[in-house]
Amino acid sequence: MEKLARILVCVVFMLGVFLLQDVFAAEKIVYVDLGLVFDGYEKTKDFDVKLEDTQKTEQERIDSKVDQIKELQDKLPLLSEEEKESKEGEIDGLTRDLQEFQRSAEMDLRSQRDEKLREILKDIQDTIKEVAKDKKYTFVLNERVLLYGDDNLNISDDILKKLNDSYTKK
Repeated sequence: MEKLARILVCVVFMLGVFLLQDVFAAEKIVYVDLGLVFDGYEKTKDFDVKLEDTQKTEQERIDSKVDQIKELQDKLPLLSEEEKESKEGEIDGLTRDLQEFQRSAEMDLRSQRDEKLREILKDIQDTIKEVAKDKKYTFVLNERVLLYGDDNLNISDDILKKLNDSYTKK
């Protein structure tokens, strides 16, 4: 009887191993390097150029205001006491305006960047879902959480190609 129980346990164990093996073989698990996809996406590159241009324009405006303040400060020693007080008041007002302009420009740039990043990440996520459904992948993992992944399971290039193809068509 004890021998029969051992045999039965072994048979159940072996059957379980074979069934689990079939379940895991049916699963299609792949991964994506999100950093690579994000950096290689043409929309990201275009946005980086636009953001850089905007930052440059804003910096030129700031530099112009700073130059205006410096010019007034350089003239101070040449003025009478009454004129100095008047110009110092003007300088203080321009300095406050400059600080407010800088704060506003930084907030606007940060807001634009955050909005665009959300848009880009949504594009990437939607494309990953679309590819996963088309190719019947069960799981798509982020490469950053993997300790090891076979290069054959990395679908980053497929995702990037699909993203860039759909972006250039728009």
